[in-house]
Amino acid sequence: MKTITIAILMLFSVSMFAQTNTELKNHYEAFYKQMKKQGDVQGIINAMTHLEVLEPSIARKDTLAYIYLSDGQHMQALNTIGVEKNSTDSDMNVEVKALALKNLNQPKMALEHFEVLYKRDPNVYLAYEMADMKIQTNDLAGAKVNIDYALANVKDDMKRAFYERQQPYETSLKAALIYLKGILTFTENKATNLDAALALMNDALDIDPNFNLAKVSREALEAQKAQRAQKAAAEKKN
Repeated sequence: MKTITIAILMLFSVSMFAQTNTELKNHYEAFYKQMKKQGDVQGIINAMTHLEVLEPSIARKDTLAYIYLSDGQHMQALNTIGVEKNSTDSDMNVEVKALALKNLNQPKMALEHFEVLYKRDPNVYLAYEMADMKIQTNDLAGAKVNIDYALANVKDDMKRAFYERQQPYETSLKAALIYLKGILTFTENKATNLDAALALMNDALDIDPNFNLAKVSREALEAQKAQRAQKAAAEKKN
C-alpha cells in the first residue's frame, strides 16, 4: 500500500511539473511577443533566455546570440553559442561568431569563421572584411587574393559604412577596396611602395572625394614622402 501511495504521489508530481512547465512556456512566449511589440531588446533577451531554459533549441540559441550581437553585447553573444568552429553551425551562428570576435579585436579567431562564411557564399563584402583583417594579421598574400576577387566583382552601386569619425558615413565599396589595396601595397614594402600606395589613395578619392579614411591615409603618406625628401636633401647637402 505504501509503495502504491508513493507511486501515485510521484505521478502526481510529474503531472504538476509538466503543467507548470507548459504554463511557464506559454507565459514567456506571450512575454516575448509583448517585448517584441514594444521594441524592448533586454525584455526580448530575458524572454528568450527563459524559453531556452524551459525548452532548449539550437535555433533559439542562435537567434538569442544574434540579438546580443545586434545590441552590441559581443561577449554575451559568444557566451551563448561559444567560439568553436563546427561544420554543423548555421550561417547565423557562424556570422555571430565572426562579427563578435572581430568587434572584440580578435581578428585571427574571427577569420576562421569568416573563411567558413566565404566558402559557403563568396561575396565582395566578405572579401573586403577578410582582406582588412588579413592585413592586420600580416597575411598579405591572403589579403591580396581577397582584394583581387573583390575588385573583379564589385558593382558601382555597392556601399560600405565606416565609423572612424564621430558621425558614421558610407562610401563606395569600390573606393574602399582601392583604399585597402593602397594600404596593402604600402605594407608589402614601405621603402619602395610609397608612391604606388599614394596613387591608389588618389584613385579612391577620385571615386569619392569625401572618403575620410582615404584622405587621412593620403595625408599620412604625403607626410612620410616629405620627410624622406627632406632627409635625402639633408644627406645630399652634407
